[in-house]
Amino acid sequence: VIVPLGGGGLISGVATAIKGLLPNCKIIGAEPRNADDAFRSKAAGRILPHDGPVKTMADGLKTILGEHTFPIVASIVDDIILVDEDDIASATRAVWERMKIAIEPSAGVGVAVAVSQELKLKHPGLRRVGVILCGGNSDLSVLSSILANAEPLEARCGRTY
Repeated sequence: VIVPLGGGGLISGVATAIKGLLPNCKIIGAEPRNADDAFRSKAAGRILPHDGPVKTMADGLKTILGEHTFPIVASIVDDIILVDEDDIASATRAVWERMKIAIEPSAGVGVAVAVSQELKLKHPGLRRVGVILCGGNSDLSVLSSILANAEPLEARCGRTY
């Protein structure tokens, strides 16, 4: 299950519930490369702040892990995969166009991870993948520009969906 990761509340709850029911199920955090504090914190074994101002369209994921969520992310989240802004935009656009679901770019981060080559390389045995589509806190004037300028998903990942 791929879960967008910002402050860690959503992924902590999802991971706790799923691991309680299906201990072998993989929980993968999805984070913008431009807001990679959870990725770095998990690797360092301690909470690390952002290196500077965070510039990502996934504004719901600009927060940092908290003292209550970090231990859960560190212990039961299996992996965190980072994606670039162009991948986030293309994934968000694809969901709007194909699924007719109004998501914000923070949810597009999870979709971008799901279609990434990194996921396939790091977890080649995955048979089924679920993505948590979160949030709806979008500034439509900003979002319309993101969607209008995003490359189609097929152009970003090299295959048709």
